[in-house]
Amino acid sequence: QVQLIESGGGLVQAGGSLRLSCAASGRTSTIYGMGWFRRAPGKEREFVAAIARSKEFINYADSVKGRFTISRDNAKNTVYLQMNNVIPEDAAVYYCVAGPWNYRGLNVPDIYDSWGQGTQVTDSS
Repeated sequence: QVQLIESGGGLVQAGGSLRLSCAASGRTSTIYGMGWFRRAPGKEREFVAAIARSKEFINYADSVKGRFTISRDNAKNTVYLQMNNVIPEDAAVYYCVAGPWNYRGLNVPDIYDSWGQGTQVTDSS
């Protein structure tokens, strides 16, 4: 099993920045994709960004392209989400995910078998 611990959530003003981190532990050698999903109040869960172990493949949701950057440190088994130019619609609980290789792509929630507890990002504008 893989355990995921998120950190870095908090209050952010519109136009501001925030950096989320997620550290994996346990059977980390089985991890291929790592990424982030989010759920805002009253909305469906949505994909945000994900990155393959090799870092060759990176996916972003259209809503965050050009504003968010996902990165990964395999030596630390950690994935990061740099959030810039935050907008009120980014306020949500952000969930870190990790999963083994899957041909279906990085933006499909079903391929991830490990989910973090979530970290809250709140609009303080």
